Amino acid sequence: MEATLLKKINFTPFTLQDKALYEQYLAEEKGRGCEFSFANLYLWGRQRFAVQNGHIVLFSQFDRRSVYPYPLGTGDKRPVLDAIIADARERDIPCRITGLTGDARATLEALYPGKFRFHADEGSFDYVYDIDDLADLKGKKYHAKRNHLHRFAETFPAHTTEELGKSNLPAVRQMLQEWYETRLAENPNADYHMEAAALEKALRDREALELEGLVLKNGDEVLAFTLASRFSEDTFDVHFEKARADVQGAYAAINRALARHIRQKHPTVRYLDREEDMGLEGLRRAKQSYYPHHQVEKCWACLLEDGYDY
Repeated sequence: MEATLLKKINFTPFTLQDKALYEQYLAEEKGRGCEFSFANLYLWGRQRFAVQNGHIVLFSQFDRRSVYPYPLGTGDKRPVLDAIIADARERDIPCRITGLTGDARATLEALYPGKFRFHADEGSFDYVYDIDDLADLKGKKYHAKRNHLHRFAETFPAHTTEELGKSNLPAVRQMLQEWYETRLAENPNADYHMEAAALEKALRDREALELEGLVLKNGDEVLAFTLASRFSEDTFDVHFEKARADVQGAYAAINRALARHIRQKHPTVRYLDREEDMGLEGLRRAKQSYYPHHQVEKCWACLLEDGYDY
């Protein structure tokens, strides 16, 4: 390692003004996971970035650990990865590189043979769906989903779907407050603080983030809502989806409504990334029940000389 590299990278927090620059680099990439969307980086936790050796370098906190998501950019990865390793040494932290897809792992193994150990985490795999499957729910495998929607329509024959905007935002916030109160009453030890903070930030900055939202209503009452943003030319990332637990079929209804809305408004979009299941069995079953087109498989890499710590 050259002595000139032994210095900290000058990471700075994301601001809304960084969106255009960041997405220039993201547009050059294929197959990245949802954690690389600008909206997720801006909304969740303490995310920082720097431009280094022709790449976007990220520094994040995940599960109370400092990590370096695999750098964004084209060209030679060796200088930027050397800089990341040096930065971790200067900070006296283990070098953990996250968000590695198969190609990224192969590159890291080729550049640093035997230097990293890898850990696959199925809980972080993205579930990516064909937008037509979610919009149309055709075939025997979606029979149960169509039944849920049929019962929902029978119960709420006058339900409406509208885009999220200033007029319905207060009702959405009220629904969210009730949603969190219900969950906390069921499980007082649950921690929704980070999610609630990210969601409020998303509602506040939705226009600057170019988030698209839908609200499912029965009269003036909000039954469900969702927020998504464009991740790539052919994919939208679904960031949030909330529905009243006592309304059967509300989740299925808002899910289908979003797929139809995106398909009509953005004809080049082929996929909806509904993000990961975080290793939660109930969430995993729910996501599998919609039969994903594919998953974005990712792993972590830990520098062995730091001690194997994932």
